[in-house]
Amino acid sequence: MTDQERQALLTLAIMAARADGREDASEHAELQRVAETMSLGGEVSAMTIYQDVVGKRVTVEQAASALVSPEAKKLAHEVCVGVCHADGVTSDAERTFLDTLDASLGFTPQQSEAAKGFTATAGALAVAPLATISAAEPQSRPGAMTPEEQDRVILSYAILNGALELLPDSLATMAIIPLQMKLVYRIGKAYGYELDRGHIKELLATAGVGMTSQYVERIGAGLVGHLFGHGLFGGVFGGLARQAVSSGMSFATTYALGRLAMRYYSGGRVFTSQVLKDTYEELLNEAKGLQGQYLPAIREKARTINLSEVLQDVRA
Repeated sequence: MTDQERQALLTLAIMAARADGREDASEHAELQRVAETMSLGGEVSAMTIYQDVVGKRVTVEQAASALVSPEAKKLAHEVCVGVCHADGVTSDAERTFLDTLDASLGFTPQQSEAAKGFTATAGALAVAPLATISAAEPQSRPGAMTPEEQDRVILSYAILNGALELLPDSLATMAIIPLQMKLVYRIGKAYGYELDRGHIKELLATAGVGMTSQYVERIGAGLVGHLFGHGLFGGVFGGLARQAVSSGMSFATTYALGRLAMRYYSGGRVFTSQVLKDTYEELLNEAKGLQGQYLPAIREKARTINLSEVLQDVRA
């Protein structure tokens, strides 16, 4: 993928993240942080791209015109669908953005049908029920986990999400955030709290974990390492570099969220916003220190996992 195509892809991803029109200050701040930490190489910085999107100095049509190959166009569609679905059901504004994008990409009728099928599956993942048991915890007991069992479940989810980043299918990456929400739900239930999606999203936002920006950051991780090739997340990333960047990010975020949920719900949900943020940052740094230790387990999970079963578990 050329520098121009990588810049166009990031432009469209940021547009997708802002397409809902909601003034979510914390999410926008997190998006800006992601852009500030990225270095795409070439003449255009990620922060410049972010500012051009915010300042409306570039259109969807202009960005899409830089994508030439069918693989790059497919990638743009699937990345933007993932961004728009990251925080749940898409809004009318997001659907309009995706329609404009697909028209600008010039899909053939066959490509349009494939795109619709992908979007439908992505939508099902985005609204997946929270109360089902995941493949990450085949032996856990609903609503009755000891702290030791919680530790094992958290580690299992973290390894699973790290492994999903390595699979040759974009839907694998899209399953990560729903699995993180299921994990928080499971931990809360172990302490007697019956949580809904709104509460979990609010908890994550208060801790500084933006779901949309988290998805964009995963895309950015591949762009930073110049690892995008063709196809989506199978051909997009490759080799040890992808394993170090992407699976480590998903492992650490999932592990830190699980541990944060344990502390928060075991303590009676009395943390202030600042304590939540500080605790998450502390746990995230701890998790980053562990990811190297569990990289062999992540690789092994990626080799043996059945993605169809995982997706079914998420949507069940």
